[in-house]
Amino acid sequence: MAKIMILMSDTGGGHRASAQALQAGFIERYGDRFHVEIVELWRDYTPWPINQLPKSYSPIVNRGVWFWKFLWDASQQPWVVNPVLNLVGLFVRDTIRRAFVDHQPDLVVSVHPLMQQLALTSLRDWRKDVPFVTVITDLGTINPLWLFRKADRCFVPTDEAYQQGLCAGLRADQLVMSGLPIRPIFAHSTLAETELRWKLGLAEDRLTALVVSGGEGMGPVATIAHNLAERLAMDGRHAQLVVICGRNEQLRQDLSKRDWPIPVHVHGFVENMAEWMVASDCIVTKAGPGTIAEALITGLPILLSGFIPGQEEGNVPYVLDHGVGAYSPNPTEIAAIVSRWFGPEQDKLSDMAQKAKALGHPQATFAIVEEIARLIT
Repeated sequence: MAKIMILMSDTGGGHRASAQALQAGFIERYGDRFHVEIVELWRDYTPWPINQLPKSYSPIVNRGVWFWKFLWDASQQPWVVNPVLNLVGLFVRDTIRRAFVDHQPDLVVSVHPLMQQLALTSLRDWRKDVPFVTVITDLGTINPLWLFRKADRCFVPTDEAYQQGLCAGLRADQLVMSGLPIRPIFAHSTLAETELRWKLGLAEDRLTALVVSGGEGMGPVATIAHNLAERLAMDGRHAQLVVICGRNEQLRQDLSKRDWPIPVHVHGFVENMAEWMVASDCIVTKAGPGTIAEALITGLPILLSGFIPGQEEGNVPYVLDHGVGAYSPNPTEIAAIVSRWFGPEQDKLSDMAQKAKALGHPQATFAIVEEIARLIT
C-alpha cells in the first residue's frame, strides 16, 4: 500500500478542509490502495515557540487585522520572506525531517503555502526520490510562496493562477489547472432542490437565503440575519432563512430564542452543507475560498459579507468579475440586495446561478487525486 502524506497547518479551516477533501477523494476513488495521512507539520514537528504559530492565527485575524495585513504584505516580498524562512530552517530542518522518518511517505502533498521550501529541503535530506506536489487552496489571491519551482506538480484553482505560475518560473508540465479541492459529496447530486427542502424541513415554495459563518461561527452573523429577516418581511417577500452558526453554540442559542418575522431555521455545525446549499437560492458568506468553490458547484449566487485582508481579498473581484454574486460589508445593504434578488431581480438571480454552475469544478478533487496517483504507480 503506497503511503501519501498531506502536510497542512491549522491556520484557518480551509487548509484542513482541503486536506480532508483529498483524503476522502483517494478513499472514494481507490479504496484501500493508498494510505493517506494528514499531518499538522508546524504544530507536531517544530520546536517551541514555532509550534505555537497555528494557535496565533485566529487571535491575530480576529483582533489584529492590521497586523495580519502587515504580515501578509511582507510575505509577498521574497527579499523579506526568504531570509526569514532560511533562519527558521536552521531550527526546524531536523525536526521536520523526523516527520518523514515517522510516516515513511511514498509521496508528499502540501496544502499550505508555508510547507514548500522547508518541507522539501527536509524531505530531500531524507530521500531524494519521493515526489512532492503542491495543491493551492486559495482562489483569487495566490501568495508567491505557493508557486515553488522545485515541486513536481503544482495544482492551481484557476486559469489566472496558472498564468501566475508560468510568470513565477514554473514549467507548463509542472502546472495543472484543476480547480479547488472540495469534499467529494459536492460532486454527487442525488436529490433535487424540492426533495431536499422537504428532507431538511424547509418550505418548498419559499425562496431561501443561506447565511453561513464558517466553522467557528465568526463575524456579524446575528446582525446580518436580523436585518435580512426584517427587510424580507417588510418588502413582502415569500422567503425563509437558514442560518448555520458553526461551532458557536452561544450564537445558535441566541438566534434560536428570537421571534422572527419570517421562517428562520437556525443550526449549529452541520455535516451536510452540500444539501443546505442545493436547497437554497443564494448564500451570504465571508469570502472563504472553499465556501465560494462549493457555492459555485451547487450553482448558488454568492453575497460576500467580508474577507480576511490579504489572503481572501482577491476572492471578492473573482466573484464580481465572473458575475456570480455581489459584495457588501454592510448588513443593511446585504438585506437590500437579497430582497431585490428575491423580488424584481429574480431574473438576475437565475442568471447568476447559471454562471456559477458553469464556473464550478465539481470533479476537481478527483482530477487531483488521479494525477497524484499517476506519480507513484
